[in-house]
Amino acid sequence: MNPIQAPKAGQQILTLTGLRFVANLGILEHEKTRPQPIQVDAELNQGVQPLLPHDDDIDHVLDYRKVRQIIIDECTAEHVNLLETLIGKLAHRLLQLPGVIGVRVKIAKLEIFDDCEVAIRMESGQW
Repeated sequence: MNPIQAPKAGQQILTLTGLRFVANLGILEHEKTRPQPIQVDAELNQGVQPLLPHDDDIDHVLDYRKVRQIIIDECTAEHVNLLETLIGKLAHRLLQLPGVIGVRVKIAKLEIFDDCEVAIRMESGQW
């Protein structure tokens, strides 16, 4: 009888939550003339990964510092009229990262209304 062996791999998801910055986004006149605060949450599915990387080197994993900067850069590159357009562009860009097989992204406009935030969530790829 074989003893039960501990798993050597698991599903790995990189998550960035509550990333806040300003972006040029919207169709209203005041949105066209000044940036507004948004919040981005992102989950990047990296599929099955070893429980321990083969070494302890940042160059062999998905660097979350780079992912954070890509999110900011993609959302601030140019004025975008629609939140739907921006989230699609961001999801597409994140899916191009090495080893990423699925993304879940949420972008919230924090100050569009006094009594609520407005957000869109998109999921693409493998989950």
